[in-house]
Amino acid sequence: MDNAPISLWDASAVECDYRQSLAGDVTTEVAIIGGGFTGLSTALHCAEKGLDAHVLEAEQIGFGGSGRNCGLVNAALWMPPQDVRKKLGTTYGPRFIDFFGGGPSYVFSLIEKHQIRCEATKTGTIHAAHAPSGFKDLEGRAAEWKRLGEPVDLLSREEVKDLIGTDVFHGGLLDHRAGTINPMGYCRGLARAARGAGAKISTGVRATKLHKDGAKWRIETNQGTVTADKVVLGTNAYSDDLWPGLAKVFTMIHYFQLATKPLGPEAAHILPGRQGLWDTGQIMFNYRRDGFDRLLVGSMGKVVGTVDKGLSHRWAKKQIARIFPSLGPMEFEEAWHGQIAMTPDHLPRIYELADGLFTPIGYNGRGITTGTLFGQAMANLISGMDRADLPLPITELSTVPSAPILKRLYQTAFTANQMMKSI
Repeated sequence: MDNAPISLWDASAVECDYRQSLAGDVTTEVAIIGGGFTGLSTALHCAEKGLDAHVLEAEQIGFGGSGRNCGLVNAALWMPPQDVRKKLGTTYGPRFIDFFGGGPSYVFSLIEKHQIRCEATKTGTIHAAHAPSGFKDLEGRAAEWKRLGEPVDLLSREEVKDLIGTDVFHGGLLDHRAGTINPMGYCRGLARAARGAGAKISTGVRATKLHKDGAKWRIETNQGTVTADKVVLGTNAYSDDLWPGLAKVFTMIHYFQLATKPLGPEAAHILPGRQGLWDTGQIMFNYRRDGFDRLLVGSMGKVVGTVDKGLSHRWAKKQIARIFPSLGPMEFEEAWHGQIAMTPDHLPRIYELADGLFTPIGYNGRGITTGTLFGQAMANLISGMDRADLPLPITELSTVPSAPILKRLYQTAFTANQMMKSI
């Protein structure tokens, strides 16, 4: 296994990594495939309910999107709440908005309860208007969130300038519910908490076959066989061919990040409240400062080149120079990308693939809160909760035939965007 860090978060997380092979053939009540936010949250909540839970991770804890994202703990989806309600209807729409609107609060409560060391801030996130049209969109979002009684502030261009440290944006929406974390630190902390509650975690265990054997499920792996009453697939954008068709229910896109070396006092004027920032552009990008004063910048697409040369390196230098010209030339410490599962309607799904086999999937770039909450929901469902009380209805698996074509088209567009903005 390659010991190089998969991201800045992997290299800088204070929470200890955990690696443990599978001890031969095992039996458990709940087998969970995937050691990211979803799988570990499921394990933690199952264990707290007295269920015997065992996580199987093919690589290391947080190897997928959980250890690679930008660490913004955002509330709800990136879609306006009125659009979510229109898509989900009068029963599930308000429930989903309320449940996921409280996502950051629940994440931060777990961080506090289990004393997870992950550079957590609770000063909000800023949805910044890249153009006047973006600000008009934010006005509609702000009005609806205010109507729902949520703590958001619509900011003018001058007001957002003080919060971000630049005048290039045309206003913004500050969501006080949100915040930032080191996502790998949070992931490892969830693993520690799950183990402390009695769950088992095995790493380097790749599931190769999954089938029903009488009333039980059998999972064949590269290290042995796991027999379980129930199975949860917590693989999201990293789903493979373990279950037929699952990797075809979403379009996979990449999202990349570059992190500068620590900047020190010269960066004090940039996001002084340490809010995370994401913009309203069609190909959005993000900025934030971590707990060690590194500046992170990212956007849709893959890292093209390396941390110190190539297209993405040039793109990142150009963006920082455009938005924060006083910083001067930048040196970068890490560059990485991860995968996002995008669904056609930008809503996640809960599938029962077969009797006792569940997967929540399609997080559309909101993995921290969605994975955590869906893990809780899976534990509630397995322990007897009425299905009608889930945040989303259980639906039948439906593939996206155009996904492979869209994946290539998106990647071409994202690379072209890097090229145009590197000139």
